[in-house]
Amino acid sequence: MSSSKRDIARVERRLAATLTEACETAAAEIPGFEWLTHTVDHAQFQQSLRVIWVFDTEANKEQAIAGGQDARMRELTAAALSKVDVEAQSLVRCVRFDSEEACLRHDGGDWRVRLARIHGA
Repeated sequence: MSSSKRDIARVERRLAATLTEACETAAAEIPGFEWLTHTVDHAQFQQSLRVIWVFDTEANKEQAIAGGQDARMRELTAAALSKVDVEAQSLVRCVRFDSEEACLRHDGGDWRVRLARIHGA
């Protein structure tokens, strides 16, 4: 990926827009899913990109994964990345699942801390 500030900002805007579409789709389809975010080091874009799908509770997260909804979330992630010409080298590595409940329990509800600690932001 290009590393100029303008190019980084452009990629971030496009990525945020496509991931927002994926989020809205998932919210309508997957019980307990609440929101998603992404982290990335633009100097190592392909290796560092993480898309984190956040559920309200651990139980809903586990139920979605057990029911195969993780495949749907990976599919939505792949489609979003494709729209902005980003290839996810491994969606298994790129896509993560988390919950508000776990963040509250382990990180006092501070997502900035949690993302840096757990997801390598």
